[in-house]
Amino acid sequence: MRVIAGTARRLPLKTPEGMGTRPTTDRVKETLFNILQPYLEDCLFIDLFSGSGGIGIEALSRGARHAYFVDNNKEAFSCIKHNLEFTKTENRATIFRQDVCGALALIHEKEADIIFMDPPYGEGYENKVLASLADKAYVTENTLIVIEAGLLQDFSFSASLGYEIIREKTYKTNKHVFLKKGQES
Repeated sequence: MRVIAGTARRLPLKTPEGMGTRPTTDRVKETLFNILQPYLEDCLFIDLFSGSGGIGIEALSRGARHAYFVDNNKEAFSCIKHNLEFTKTENRATIFRQDVCGALALIHEKEADIIFMDPPYGEGYENKVLASLADKAYVTENTLIVIEAGLLQDFSFSASLGYEIIREKTYKTNKHVFLKKGQES
């Protein structure tokens, strides 16, 4: 796994051992960042269930002003720290080693531009995290929320939490769902 573009282009990233994380493949990451590129310059990026930190580091490499990384796993936390130092992006990053919903309460920003999450598939984290984000002041109608999920994951529940699905990009084994708060929220 590597950084695809920007200031840290081509630098290899360390990933946690074992099957506890699923690093996003370079091809899927490249497609995702082709979609996100217009929103990255000077943005505030939040990377939830960060794993190696590859997604947030890619955002920093491509011009994000600051990124938050959240992962509860000790080895993932260590990888994120190493990768931030290696890519020389640590001065624009904040890392939380704790439960995602707990960490969300520690973020005190005016507005988050992009929130990305790649939770373990099939465990219901998407619903819990979207519910937690719904009352955060930094999540506005301008905030883009991107969720990496299994192909069969149904997101119809998101409407009841005040979100609107604005785009869905499918790949061979997974998909990215793009949401924003509805106008009524």
